Amino acid sequence: MHFDLTDLRLILKVVESGNITAAASCSHLSLASASARVRALEASLNTPLFERGRRGVTPTPAGKALAQHARLILQQVERMQSDLGDYAKGFRGRVRLLGNSSALSEHLPELLADFLVSHPPIDVELEEHPSLRILHALRQGTADIGIISDAVDASDLQTRPFRDDPLTLVMPFGHPLSHEHAVLFSQTLDHEFVGLNANSALALYLEEQSLHAGRRLKIRVRAEGFDAALRMVARGAGLSIVPHVVLTRWQGPRPFHTATLSDAWARRKLLLCAQDFAALPGYASALLKALSHC
Repeated sequence: MHFDLTDLRLILKVVESGNITAAASCSHLSLASASARVRALEASLNTPLFERGRRGVTPTPAGKALAQHARLILQQVERMQSDLGDYAKGFRGRVRLLGNSSALSEHLPELLADFLVSHPPIDVELEEHPSLRILHALRQGTADIGIISDAVDASDLQTRPFRDDPLTLVMPFGHPLSHEHAVLFSQTLDHEFVGLNANSALALYLEEQSLHAGRRLKIRVRAEGFDAALRMVARGAGLSIVPHVVLTRWQGPRPFHTATLSDAWARRKLLLCAQDFAALPGYASALLKALSHC
């Protein structure tokens, strides 16, 4: 089997995007060149790496295996460049960090800003995903570090504590539940909600919990962010569920009532997660250290 680093980077981009055209663009290759490279690898292996469909491509078991090895090889190359120090002038490490809604909007902005200021050669590629998708990306080798909820099973990966992140119910004054100090999620499902963006990790997580209860959330409107949701709740638009840290950070008046969500899944903790912390390249280890000691 013959390949070069461009082939390996291309394979990872195809796996991540599910689309050869998009992967070619990200890899600064023409579509014809990218397709030829993929076909050459498949011919060399005598097995298909991707299943082609109308909506894109999905990796075969061989494609997944190659992507995992490609990720490790490229990480080792980048670690080598980092360790060479003065011999690698101009090299910039890039960490792919995935997190849920709360991690990205509440816990990470200042931490990442301080890290980037103190580590000029390192960039961070930050993306929001639900915890299950983050685990999938880590297992496939398409992310370096994830920040996940402890509600998901990450027993096959390595984890470290990051933050407590309980969820809190917020409701307008005078709401039928506003006299409660602790509420079960099932008690809220008869009432209307101010939801978050349908693609946000927390929105997907709450929809999953409602389906487990055999119900659907009654979403009247979706807010772009936690602050907007609180402002709508304060005006009487409905209930909302936000991480408690959002209320801790809230600086304005509180024209709303809050109650603890007493479901076990709502008393969640956030975990740092990776396939193998010791195997991370130097620049990713630097970010892990910064997040682990804050």
